[in-house]
Amino acid sequence: MGCKSRGDMRAPPTILKFVTKFAVGGTERQFVYLTKGIDKTRFNVCVGCLSREGDFLKDIEALRIPISEYPITSLWSPRMIRGQWRLAQDLRRQRVQVVHAYGFYPNVFSVPAARFAGCISIASVRDTGAFSSQVKLKTLSQKAACLLADRVIANSSAVRSWLVNLGVNENHINVIPNGIALDGRHERRLGCQKPVVTVVSRLNPRKGIEYFLEAAATVSKRFPGARFLIVGGPYSAAYQSSLEALAERLQVARQVVFTGERNDVKELLRETTLAVLPSLSEGMSNVLLESMAAGLPVVATDVGGNPELVQSGKTGFLVPARDPAALSNAIIRILERPELGLCFGAAGYQRVSAHFSLSTTVRRTEELYSSLLEERMWRHARAVRAS
Repeated sequence: MGCKSRGDMRAPPTILKFVTKFAVGGTERQFVYLTKGIDKTRFNVCVGCLSREGDFLKDIEALRIPISEYPITSLWSPRMIRGQWRLAQDLRRQRVQVVHAYGFYPNVFSVPAARFAGCISIASVRDTGAFSSQVKLKTLSQKAACLLADRVIANSSAVRSWLVNLGVNENHINVIPNGIALDGRHERRLGCQKPVVTVVSRLNPRKGIEYFLEAAATVSKRFPGARFLIVGGPYSAAYQSSLEALAERLQVARQVVFTGERNDVKELLRETTLAVLPSLSEGMSNVLLESMAAGLPVVATDVGGNPELVQSGKTGFLVPARDPAALSNAIIRILERPELGLCFGAAGYQRVSAHFSLSTTVRRTEELYSSLLEERMWRHARAVRAS
């Protein structure tokens, strides 16, 4: 670990932020936002990872802060234990005060090492654990890491409820929603002749893309000129092929565009009429935040943290998961009434601005760091007095 040693007690405390890797994804995007946004005059920030790779790596490298890699092949191997031992030694040597882990693998790997090194540890849980392979083992491991951590951050109340049901003390959990930087709402025109309906999502079975395609088949009958963009890289080539085959069977292949991974999502959203999120499970969706920040009306499934973002009937519509009929009806209602879409988009932008700005997320994270550090100092002072 290359964190600068902080021997001066008046110097900012050192925070290690730990992530699996720097691939494009919701957790990684929030990791980058928060790592960039943390006040470097208040906290000495360094980064740890299990794999030093991914499109977002360049964003972290541009900050010129230390990045340390702890490669492992499995959480259930001797190499995992050796990696944790190395991390614990590095934490002690560099006098790291707080370790903040982002997601399942960082939680399970770095929280025990931080505890062994005497650091404050924070686990972050950003989904409800649904649909993962090895569900029982992963759930138990996640629970153990959360119980071992000094505090757990959930990015939505839905995730917090899942953790409480799992057995984590509710007073042990802080809800800090995802945040997004706002750069102004894009003005939209009424009466678009060829509407563009966009899903931004990795092509993953838990994202419900097949239900969106079924809904698109219905919408296209009412709006023959509509185009349907599916923006995101594939979970697997086989899964994308199955979706493309479904579009052919539904006779919407000419209207559906699989764009693959794109780095110009903001520009695509400017050309979008309506954003859709057909997920089967969510924590706190960055895609919904980005769509609402772009001034778009949204249609999303009523799962996880989506109802905490979307006010159905005010900023868009919420529909049941796995229900293409409800999904198509909601899309058609907005496309049939462009003025309704404009109202939803304006209200969505105001909601994100008021409750989900990046500055608020950064501030609340910094406040948590400070409160945990102050609590640790108070306990240490009390122990010294007692001795």
